[in-house]
Amino acid sequence: MNSKSVSVGISQPFDCNYIEGNKEQLLVIQEPQIDPALFEQLLAMGFRRNGNAVYKPRCPSCQSCQSIRLNVNDFALSKRQKRTLKNNQDLHWKVSHTSRPEHYDLYQRYINERHNDGPMFPASPTQYDDFLLSDWLPPMFIEVFDQDRLIGVAVTDEMAQSFSAIYSYFDPDYGERSLGSLMILIQCQLAKSLGKRFLYLGYQIDQNRKMSYKRQYRPYQILTALGWQVGENLTALSC
Repeated sequence: MNSKSVSVGISQPFDCNYIEGNKEQLLVIQEPQIDPALFEQLLAMGFRRNGNAVYKPRCPSCQSCQSIRLNVNDFALSKRQKRTLKNNQDLHWKVSHTSRPEHYDLYQRYINERHNDGPMFPASPTQYDDFLLSDWLPPMFIEVFDQDRLIGVAVTDEMAQSFSAIYSYFDPDYGERSLGSLMILIQCQLAKSLGKRFLYLGYQIDQNRKMSYKRQYRPYQILTALGWQVGENLTALSC
């Protein structure tokens, strides 16, 4: 694999968005454009994309943000995930490579009704664009429909060997449908069908209820000081 040097900076400490009372710092790639092949290497090193920015938590006193991914060829459905698929058989989905106004309208409802206590509230078009879109790696949008009604969107980056799940949101009226889980299962299915190897799910944060669900997709891999390790073989890591 070819390597390339990049400039990396570190942010000033700021209040952590995930663990109350903690301070957070980020390593930030200081490059205006990132080649998708390089970005895939950075993903394997624990970095993530937010808009055009590529970052990785680097907090001196906390190691709670753990990069997590699935090998889509090893992934096995749990009983609960099988029920989620069965209960949503009446829905259908398709892939779009264009951001549409309907995407933002749904995002706005989702943030303002379900996450009005978080850092993304209140939603705005500028915040949406800055968070999800990218000049150097336009994402794809996996759209979930109930008949003709758009009810869910999974924003996903595609690289040669992997998908990276950026963010998923859905119609609050469908809160009992487990659409967040459904969209991870769809991404895993699509990645496998396209010959990808990994689905990156971002950071697993056990201390945050809203960010602790990713261990439900097994067998998962966690990035440790020794490299990527199958999660079931690891003891719990703590701050």
